[in-house]
Amino acid sequence: MSLKETEKGNLDDDKKVVAGSIEEEEKDEVQEKKDIVIGKKLYDYQVENIKQIFERFQSCPPNYKLLYQLPTGGGKTVIFSEIARRYIEEQKKKVLILTHRIELCGQTSRMLNEFKVSNMIIDSKVKELPPNHNFTCFVAMVETLNNRLNDEKVDVSDVGLVIIDEAHNNSFRKLFKFFQNSFLLGVTATPLSSNITLPMKDSYQELIVGSAIMDLVTKGFLAKAETYIYDVGLGSLKIGMNGDYTVRSSEVLYSNSVMQGKLLMAYMQRAKGKKTLIFNNGINTSRQVYETMKGAGYDVRHLDNTHSKQQRREILAWFKEKKGAILTSVGILTTGFDEPTVETIIINRATRSLSLYFQMIGRGSRVLPEKSMFDVIDLGNNVARFGLWSAPVDWQRIFRYPNLYLDNLISDEDIERKFRYVFTEEQLEKFKNTEEVSFDIEASNKEVAVSGMKSSETIRRSIEQHATMVIENAEDIYDALDLIRILEDDIADRVRRYCYCITNTTRSYREWLHDDYKKRLKSEVSRRL
Repeated sequence: MSLKETEKGNLDDDKKVVAGSIEEEEKDEVQEKKDIVIGKKLYDYQVENIKQIFERFQSCPPNYKLLYQLPTGGGKTVIFSEIARRYIEEQKKKVLILTHRIELCGQTSRMLNEFKVSNMIIDSKVKELPPNHNFTCFVAMVETLNNRLNDEKVDVSDVGLVIIDEAHNNSFRKLFKFFQNSFLLGVTATPLSSNITLPMKDSYQELIVGSAIMDLVTKGFLAKAETYIYDVGLGSLKIGMNGDYTVRSSEVLYSNSVMQGKLLMAYMQRAKGKKTLIFNNGINTSRQVYETMKGAGYDVRHLDNTHSKQQRREILAWFKEKKGAILTSVGILTTGFDEPTVETIIINRATRSLSLYFQMIGRGSRVLPEKSMFDVIDLGNNVARFGLWSAPVDWQRIFRYPNLYLDNLISDEDIERKFRYVFTEEQLEKFKNTEEVSFDIEASNKEVAVSGMKSSETIRRSIEQHATMVIENAEDIYDALDLIRILEDDIADRVRRYCYCITNTTRSYREWLHDDYKKRLKSEVSRRL
């Protein structure tokens, strides 16, 4: 089953906002020229957000904690690099930028260089700051800086502004005690904490919401997503302490032959020949995806956090240059990875993390002169749980009432209640002599109940209809048995929906009913042939 996003908007180049158009009357001409000349040119929405943030610098206490939200691809690094430049110039104080991954440190430092901000990365090689240094900005990973501060190797007394990238990661909280007199600016695409027990409203006093995804798509800053969903039964998945599905239970589900076959089918239907990035929830699953795609003759690589830096560079270089390449990965590319040539995102996992959902899809949203659209293939019921990537989100409400949002996430059971099995064109060809291949379990069960019959009558009628389908299209008993095998998924769907109708059924009962259904179907076909 597929669902196309209803994103609209003219993506022509002439609809893009002219870069660097900083024309606010309250800005003097000198500052305007500086903003245009130094660093990257800024778009109107970026200029407006920077203006809002600087208003808080002026009106709020020096130790205020402000959170800023902007979608992945909206240019958060550009924005906070410009903020760092202007803050240093105007306030005559130093800036610290915190990240949670070493790759982000390098990217941030390079962007600061473009803005002519003298900066230094504090990594594991830096034991203490050099004497009489002239750096006005520091970029550091959380753990490294925490160690240096606890060892009193780094003096942060002259840091007036701390910018926290990917602020929804709670590892940053441990550093707050060192910056009680500094302005804290958290930056994130999703202001919902990665730790459900530590809501962001407890760490930040206010949220500024930037442009919505749909606005950025309409103006041509982000590519338009066309989304395809494939229903997946998630009943076997377990939820861990962090509120998301465990890796172990995901590995069992997504590594099996049925799910691997569904992934391959989805790729062949929607993404064949397109540069494709696949996200998984376990290394074994990703490796199995690699074997499945390779076995089908496709050019594919696998990447996870066990690869060396050199291996990672080589794989990513291959992915960048190779037309139609497939890269299957585990977690490592959700942040700090920017490859605009990606044409298809396959979410080969289920997640209950809104942040992760947006991060994964965001990897395909970068625009190019020849790319204004990309595909999203959902193999984890994630669209049903969170909505379309471009749909409006009330971030202020989520920020203020995160538990209410999490408590009202649609459950897997409620999602699966809406599933309806859809025959493929190949399957319909096998049953071309049958006029109607569907059977309404719910309607039949209501009719049976009104008539005063046992609910099992619904199953009997379903088996009879399946038997008729097989007999109408089979030439002999061997052909009939092949057709029954083709009906396997439809049988499972009917049994599932029947169990929802009678409620309070156990897994063992559903499994027994499924096996009994197939036995009775074979018996009925044999009797009638």
